[in-house]
Formats: sequence, C-alpha cells, structure tokens
Amino acid sequence: MQLKFFNIRSYGIMINHRHEILISDEIYNGQRFSKFPGGGMELGESLTNSLRREFMEECNLNLTNLNLLHITDTVVSSIFDESQVIGVYFQVFTDELLSIPIKTEIFDFEEGSLQSFRWVSLQNFKARDLTFEMDQQAWNAIEGKIIL
Repeated sequence: MQLKFFNIRSYGIMINHRHEILISDEIYNGQRFSKFPGGGMELGESLTNSLRREFMEECNLNLTNLNLLHITDTVVSSIFDESQVIGVYFQVFTDELLSIPIKTEIFDFEEGSLQSFRWVSLQNFKARDLTFEMDQQAWNAIEGKIIL
C-alpha cells in the first residue's frame, strides 16, 4: 500500500489507585481490537487538546494533567486506510471518577455500542494484550516510565 497522508493519533495511559490500566475494546470496520483510550487529532487541535477531547467523548472525563511518554519512531501503515500513523502516548491524570460502565471481559459491549472499557492489572498486562503492533512497541518503550 502506498502511503498518502499522515494520521496523528494521541493515546492516554491511565492507571488507577489499584495499579490497573484502562483499556478500550472496540470494533471498527468489522475488526475487533484492544488499545489505549484516545484517537485521531483533528485539524486545528493540539495533541493535548485532542486527547482531552477524546477522553471527554469516550469516557466523559476531564483530564487534569498529561505527561508525554512516547512518540512512534518507525513507519506504521494504517490497516484502515492509506495513511502513515504517528502515535503519541501520554500518561494521563484526573481528579474525577469514571462514570462510564467498566467491563471485566474483553469485547463486552453494551447494546448498540462498538466500544467498551476495562481495567487490567498492571501485574498481568502484557504488550500482546494490545492488538496493534504500534501500541505494543509503545508499551514496551514506556512500561518503565509509568508513574504509580
């Protein structure tokens, strides 16, 4: 596939007081995947504002602080279109409690929804728990940089 444009995406690594990481399970274009919460940057947005918007849209949550952890440094082709994906990963913090449904099983979607969230113990969490190679590489690079 010939790459035709950039797709800049910002993701949030959120750790709770029980040392669990928030994971988003989704279906898009018929494909199921697990990733960190976040998504694409829109024109006119900064990276941090993009991630703040994504967390508000997906989790109804205001972020109070973002700590840059990683930016992809390899060429990654999107599986969905002809873009080169650039992932920017932040550890995110909030003073609020999550008010969205949190699942315990992977891909446990509410009726009519294509996204669900679950907490995964950091002790049990592995890069292979993420679907996309870009996220796996990012996790391997940032795992030791997480603030608990």
